[in-house]
Amino acid sequence: MAEAAKRYAVVTGANKGVGFGTVKQLASKGVVVVLTARDEKRGLEALEKLKDFGISDLVVFHQLDVTDSASAAVLADFVKTQFGKLDILVNNAAINGSMVNPEAFKSAATGKNPEEINWNEVPIIPNYELAEECLKTNYYGTKRVTEALLPLLQLSDSPRIVNVSTGAANLVNFPNGWPKEVLSDAETLTEERIDSVLSGFLEDSKQGLQDTKIWPPLLPPYSVSKAALNAYTRILAKKYPNFCINCGSPGFVKTDMSFDFGNLTIDEGAESIVRLALLPNGSSTGLYFSRKEVAPF
Repeated sequence: MAEAAKRYAVVTGANKGVGFGTVKQLASKGVVVVLTARDEKRGLEALEKLKDFGISDLVVFHQLDVTDSASAAVLADFVKTQFGKLDILVNNAAINGSMVNPEAFKSAATGKNPEEINWNEVPIIPNYELAEECLKTNYYGTKRVTEALLPLLQLSDSPRIVNVSTGAANLVNFPNGWPKEVLSDAETLTEERIDSVLSGFLEDSKQGLQDTKIWPPLLPPYSVSKAALNAYTRILAKKYPNFCINCGSPGFVKTDMSFDFGNLTIDEGAESIVRLALLPNGSSTGLYFSRKEVAPF
């Protein structure tokens, strides 16, 4: 591939799961990928695994803690020094933010598609510290990394940002109430309004009220953080109209987060994310995709 035609990508939370699958598929299409992970040992082990696929020459590892501004800045400096620009950012790093009984989850999920599962059968133990860490990672961490890398994305002639989301964050899963109203109104969405929703959620979590009727019932911290990320996607797309910025759910994928339950393999889930990362210039932006189809926020 000619040097001028090379594309460069960063994938966060990429030592396993959908992130790892995304790195593998992007590299197999000739994209040079920076595989990032918070844990350096696990990141280097993931890099070693890619040798089995003959694409490790196109992948480099760089440590990244999305909750640390200094770590994001070091990554940005690395990308700038090594490549001079960035074409693709896939924000995948996330934690579920809840204490879940794995056996109850497996019992509820066995042999079912996500929409068939009765999530009320999966008891969630609220934990304020976990909820706070979830928002710091999934929303504020993603924002931090995005903002650090935006100047490099602006140097690309085809900048792409993909925010990995979940069907659990769809606003149809939010009971009627002010958080749903704020996140639904695309015209009045601002980062400050998103912050107000997240502050309200944390306050309710601190008081043990996260199961009140205004928050989604399934993995509330995870769902709320990803709904906020979906809203941020819309704001970013409006702010950077020459970018292609979308969020998407890879589907119900067998990963650690789902206790290895799901109806899709990691590679099948990653396909949807890679498709968004490689959309041609002029493609739609500011949308939510459920796998490969545009869907309501």
